[in-house]
Amino acid sequence: MVAKEGATASPRTGRAIRFFLLFEAATYLGAALSHFGIFVGGYEHRAAGTAESVIATVLLAGLAATWTAPAFTRGTGLAAQTLALLGTLVGLFTIAIGVGPRTVPDLAYHVSIVGVLIWGLVVAKRTPSGARPSA
Repeated sequence: MVAKEGATASPRTGRAIRFFLLFEAATYLGAALSHFGIFVGGYEHRAAGTAESVIATVLLAGLAATWTAPAFTRGTGLAAQTLALLGTLVGLFTIAIGVGPRTVPDLAYHVSIVGVLIWGLVVAKRTPSGARPSA
């Protein structure tokens, strides 16, 4: 379904996309802080912390872009969450081959965030193309 030029999406859809981006970024920041030994000790893994910091930055940049270019909220949400999902799948692959951290909390986080990212992608995909969220 393609919205008419200048169409406005429900304020709820724009807020939902922004909520997903903010929530996902916050969880990646928490995971990164854990891997850097700042938030929780015993789960240090510098490479994982760096990767999660990059993913959080992508999601936060996407969130900022939804405010600076609201006409592109849908595309921005799709792009940022797709990149985050790809990065997370790389993380799961490193866990599977034994390169990444192999703790129960880390595996549980990765599996859970994949579900959240897919849910966020579905919400963004269902937003009409070309629709602008109301402020």
